[in-house]
Amino acid sequence: MSTTTTVKTEYEAIIGLETHCQLSTNTKIFSDSSTAFGADPNTNIDPVCMGMPGVLPVLNQKVLEYAVKTGLALNCEIAKYSKFDRKQYFYPDLPKNYQISQYDLPIAEHGWLEIELIDKDGNPTRKRIGITRLHMEEDAGKLVHAGSDRLSGSAYSLVDYNRAGVPLVEIVSEPDLRSGQEAAEYAQELRRIVRYLGVSDGNMQEGSLRCDVNISVRPVGQEKFGTKVEIKNMNSFSAIQRAIEYEIERQIEAVEAGEEIIQETRLWEEGSQRTISMRKKEGSSDYRYFPEPDLGPIEVSSEQLTTWKGDIPELPASKRHRYEEELGLSAYDARVLTEEFATAAYFEAAIASGANAKIAANWITQDIAAYLNKQKLNISEIGLTPQNLADVITRLESGKISNAIAKEKLPDLLNGVTPEKAFAGKELISDPGILEPIVDEVIAANQKEYEKYKAGNTNLKGFFVGQVLKKTNKLAEPRLTNELVEKKLNA
Repeated sequence: MSTTTTVKTEYEAIIGLETHCQLSTNTKIFSDSSTAFGADPNTNIDPVCMGMPGVLPVLNQKVLEYAVKTGLALNCEIAKYSKFDRKQYFYPDLPKNYQISQYDLPIAEHGWLEIELIDKDGNPTRKRIGITRLHMEEDAGKLVHAGSDRLSGSAYSLVDYNRAGVPLVEIVSEPDLRSGQEAAEYAQELRRIVRYLGVSDGNMQEGSLRCDVNISVRPVGQEKFGTKVEIKNMNSFSAIQRAIEYEIERQIEAVEAGEEIIQETRLWEEGSQRTISMRKKEGSSDYRYFPEPDLGPIEVSSEQLTTWKGDIPELPASKRHRYEEELGLSAYDARVLTEEFATAAYFEAAIASGANAKIAANWITQDIAAYLNKQKLNISEIGLTPQNLADVITRLESGKISNAIAKEKLPDLLNGVTPEKAFAGKELISDPGILEPIVDEVIAANQKEYEKYKAGNTNLKGFFVGQVLKKTNKLAEPRLTNELVEKKLNA
C-alpha cells in the first residue's frame, strides 16, 4: 500500500511602495499660500489652489530644487526635459477637479536606495531596492468625516483645503521588496534621506510622509506576478509591516481556497488589525492625463545640476559603511548614530575633538540616548557639547576619572556643567609617588591582616585595596592601587 504525500506550495510576496513626501517649503507648489501645518481650516488658501477662473499657476523654484536633490540622493537620472500633466479625477477634496502632476516625463527615474536589516546577533543584511521614478505634484485637500474615519458610516463630511496645493514628490519603488520588514525599512530609509537633505520633516503623524503599498503573492519559482492589491491608511512604519503581513496571509489563503484576488484598493484598520476593501483600483486611462497647458516645460541646466549635487551631504547608508569600515563600529551602533543627521554630526564633532570613536559611540547610544528619550529632547538641545564629551572621554582614558564618577556626574554635564567643574575634587590619584605612601600607611595600620596574608591568606589583598580606596575617598586609580598593594604585600 502506498501513500501520497501532499507538497505544500510555498509563496512569495511581491511588494512595491508609492511614497508621497511633503516638501518643507514655506509656500505651496504653484502659489504663495502658507504650507504651515495645524492652521485653522480653510485659512491657508488662495485663488490658484482653489482653481478659480482666470488664475495661472507658477512653479515654486524651491520645489524643483528639492525634487532634484531628492532624485540625486536616490541615485536617479535627472531628466534634461520634464513637464507637468493634468490628472483628472472628481472628488470633493480636489477643487479644480484635476491634479497637476507628472506622468510620462517625470523629473527623475531609474534610481535605487540601500536598505539594511540587522539580525538578533547584530549581523547586517543589505539589499538594493530600485526606484522606478520620482515626480512632483500638488496635494489634494482633506475630508473630515463626522462620526467615522471614512465616508462609509459618517453623518456628513467637511473639507479643509489648507493642504490643497502643498508640494509633494511621489517616489515609486520597483517591486523588489519581499516582506513587511523590508518594506518598513525601505520607508524608514527614505525618511532618513529626506531629513538629511532637509527637504522634508518626514513626519508620518502629520501626513508629511504617506506610503501606499502594492502587494501580490505568487508561488515561489513562478515568474508571472499575481494580481496586486493596494493598501492605504498606514500612519507608522510598524503599521506598514503589520498591514503587509496580514495581507500576505489573506491573499495566500484566498489563492489556496480557489478564490479570485481582485485588483482593488484596501484600507488598513488599526483597531481590528486587518485590511478592508475600499474601492476598485483605477488604471492610468481612468485619469485621462494630458500635458498641463498652463505650465511650460522644465529644463535643468548642467550648471544648476552641479550646484545642487554639491549641496548634498553624506547620506545615511554611506555613513553607516564608513563608521563600520573606518571607525570599527558595530552595524547596530552605526545605525543608531546615523538615524538622525544631528546625532551623526554630534558624534563626528566629538571625534574631531579627540574622542575615541568606540567610547563616544557607547556614550551617545546608551547613556545620552536614555536621557534624550526620557526628557523627549533632541541631541542638539542638551548642554553637553561634543567638545566636552571628548574631554570626558579623554579623562577616562588617561585614568583621571573613573567610569563610575563619569556616570555619576553625567546629569550635571548634560545640563551644561563643564568637565572642569563637574570633576573638581573627583579626579583619580594616578601618581605612584602620591599613592605609595598611602599604601604603606594602610599596611602599617593593619598588621594582623598583613601577617595573615603572609601566612597564605592571599584573599586579604582585596581588603587592603578596599582600605586604600576608603582612605582616598575612592579616588585612588584602581589598576595602580592593585599593582602597588600587591607589590608592597609581597615585598
